[in-house]
Amino acid sequence: MSLMRCDSLTVSVLMLAAAGGCAPQHRELRSGVMDTLNRQVDAWNKGDIDGFMDGYWRSDDLTFSTGGRVTRGWTATRDRYRTRYGSREKMGVLDFSDLEIRPIGRDAALVLGRWRLERQDGTPSGNFSLVMVKHSGRWLVVHDHTSSDEPPDPPSSN
Repeated sequence: MSLMRCDSLTVSVLMLAAAGGCAPQHRELRSGVMDTLNRQVDAWNKGDIDGFMDGYWRSDDLTFSTGGRVTRGWTATRDRYRTRYGSREKMGVLDFSDLEIRPIGRDAALVLGRWRLERQDGTPSGNFSLVMVKHSGRWLVVHDHTSSDEPPDPPSSN
């Protein structure tokens, strides 16, 4: 066996061993992230914006990006939600779907997904990406980038 082949084999074995050893840690990470997201959905659907905000890092360094703008800080993000969704009718019923949770470190994860609000005046929806970090045993959103689905282009008049 050549030295190169031995190195490749060793690397492959080490990668397989590491992947197997990380599986329980990945399950714990996923479970913690899902717990936070489920609590957020439950709070939202009860009309509790402050409860929803418990899933965000309570820091001036929190960032929330949407519509080409960045909101900085937990309080400013909460105030934005309160202004935009100030009634149960505006809040509607929230649902997250198509969730992908990707570890990006021992205590950090990238979460991709879709959101949808069921309301009397329509069903806005879109994509989101979250960076979540484990702080004091809790998984919290430290960055949220949310986009809305664009209305379809009008038919062309050819």
